[in-house]
Amino acid sequence: MKKLFSILSVVMLTAVPCKAQVTYDVIPLPRSVELNPKGEVYTLNRGAIVTYASGNDKMASNAQLLAEFLNTDAGFQVVPQADVKPTKKQPVAITLSLGLQNPNREAYRLTVDKKGITIQGATEEGVFRGIETLRKAIGTKAGDSVELPYVTITDEPRFPYRGVLFDCARHYFPVEFIKQFLDVMALHGCNNFHWHFTEDQGWRFEVKSMPELTKKGSIRKQTVIGRNTGIYDGQEYGGYYTQQECREIVEYAAKRFINVIPEIDLPGHMLGALHVYPELGCTGGPYDVWCQWGVSADVLCAGNPKTLEFLKHVLDEVADVFPSKYIHIGGDESPRDRWKKCPKCQAKMKELGLTHEAELQTYINKELEAYMHAKGRDLIGWDETLEGGLSENAIVMSWRGSKGGIAAAQQHHRVIMSPNTHCYIDYYQLKNQWGQPMSIGGYLPVSKVYSLEPTAELSEEEAKYIMGPQVNLWCEYVAYPQHAMYMLLPRLDAISEVQWLPADKKDFEAFKSRLPRMMELYDKLGYTYCHGVE
Repeated sequence: MKKLFSILSVVMLTAVPCKAQVTYDVIPLPRSVELNPKGEVYTLNRGAIVTYASGNDKMASNAQLLAEFLNTDAGFQVVPQADVKPTKKQPVAITLSLGLQNPNREAYRLTVDKKGITIQGATEEGVFRGIETLRKAIGTKAGDSVELPYVTITDEPRFPYRGVLFDCARHYFPVEFIKQFLDVMALHGCNNFHWHFTEDQGWRFEVKSMPELTKKGSIRKQTVIGRNTGIYDGQEYGGYYTQQECREIVEYAAKRFINVIPEIDLPGHMLGALHVYPELGCTGGPYDVWCQWGVSADVLCAGNPKTLEFLKHVLDEVADVFPSKYIHIGGDESPRDRWKKCPKCQAKMKELGLTHEAELQTYINKELEAYMHAKGRDLIGWDETLEGGLSENAIVMSWRGSKGGIAAAQQHHRVIMSPNTHCYIDYYQLKNQWGQPMSIGGYLPVSKVYSLEPTAELSEEEAKYIMGPQVNLWCEYVAYPQHAMYMLLPRLDAISEVQWLPADKKDFEAFKSRLPRMMELYDKLGYTYCHGVE
């Protein structure tokens, strides 16, 4: 018996190196995949060269990331090297290049033939999207070489804006996890990271001119257990992001062609700031950083001139740290009860000739919009900003269903569709709620996310104002990275196809057949995800 085992061992050790064959059935699915009818394949071997033109830092970064992806995913090593010309002794396996003629900056063409693999993009960003497609096609089981069927993939995204919101205000998440979150976004072709980090429950962005905002405003005395049960954990909770850490995140995201959109939620959801500066509230306080969830009646005082001074100082530093064209100023869930009784707010309404408190919020928005427009920035607000009338350059993020977004698009305002009916991934994703980590409630399965049509009920002309869709991960009940990733996946797969594919190319059953391959990659990368798909 020992002799038999020895023979088997020798056979196994001397076996021909395995070859893995890839499939281009990835998520999101490319627009056009033309396979060679003869079934020919190109064999990519370990140690192959990835080349690109020298003098382009973004392309050098792309090549390096491709090498990192393949090594991490499949233990398959390729070598980035600029300006390599193919020879018989040293064939160039993967070539990254520019020059694709397409007005969509994210367009790319991925070609596999006897000469090797070529990814050509309209820009470096397009090349990166092609790299992610190649990465997912190769998957996790590369072995010693990979057989890639000859193919021509021609691809570009449907929407220019493909967003994901992550709430790091209710609960703080480490910088390293934020980077992992960005990696997952890049894997799915998402390009806007909406970073929500100021709230009633904590102020988590460092403002150097007002250090007390994070010293005091980032800390709550304790946190409610469950859904506002009145029972608390008795543990002080805090954490914030320094400006240096924020710059680090911006740089990390930029290499993956993701724009970071910071949100300073105003004039509501401001107890973190009011705790530090009670004079900015209508009652004068005192105010505590909230230890429960929900909507506070206490908001910034619209009639106090110091309010705008405060907000402009904050936005000055936000704009200095974040190069994003877009800055989010919230505007949601801001009760006006205090304004109705506040002498300063009522005096401001009289001064401006306003008849409704909603117009006070518009007054603040317009002041900030003009201020930030001078800095070359555009402001985004939740759909409540519609209530007092929109300014010309306003961008509306529709969350209370799609009606607000439809109304804004019909008025020819730019819109990001993020309806809670399809995009709130803090809801449960399986009917069996007891078998899942605790959530805020509701039921949003993968199939419902996939069914979103962002331009529904709009004319062809009105649909042009839809920048794209976004999913939102709110974190009242999500406190740890593993839970956050579980809530994100695989619903991010679903929204990625909504964001990327033309509506007539979506097919949920075909999509489901492609999910297991993505889940293999999640397993390899150590990502927690929901195994059920409903």
